[in-house]
Amino acid sequence: MNEPVALEAADGLEARSELLEGLIGYALRRTTIVVMADFIDAMEGLGMRPVLFSMLAVIRENPGINQTTLGRALGIQRANLVPLVNELISRRLVDRRRHPKDGRAFALFMNGEGGLLLDEAIARVSRHEERVLAGLGDAERRQLLTLLNKVRSG
Repeated sequence: MNEPVALEAADGLEARSELLEGLIGYALRRTTIVVMADFIDAMEGLGMRPVLFSMLAVIRENPGINQTTLGRALGIQRANLVPLVNELISRRLVDRRRHPKDGRAFALFMNGEGGLLLDEAIARVSRHEERVLAGLGDAERRQLLTLLNKVRSG
């Protein structure tokens, strides 16, 4: 077994937990904290949060996607999605137009400004992933991604 997780107590002393060390959910959560903190640092000055990055990536790869499909693809509830889409539109990163096949629906398209911002964010994400995964070889990275996707998809 690995070293127990060190936890800093309120009195400044270090505590250990073998129970937590053995819990995958705990390890995933602690890892997420580290990865997201580095992502936020990497995106400094771009105004890019993980959810906006994900939305822009999906919109770029699926021009004309409607909001419902976008939300479903990313697991974002409609009530949360609308203000996020409005943010992208108000920042002039995407355009919202009537869907060509369904006039009641709106389609989302990446525009030039959004494309430039996403390109810069992708470059920063590449460097971010190199930092946080520096201790893993290529085969380990592929294995980690495969296992995480397997857990996520059930």
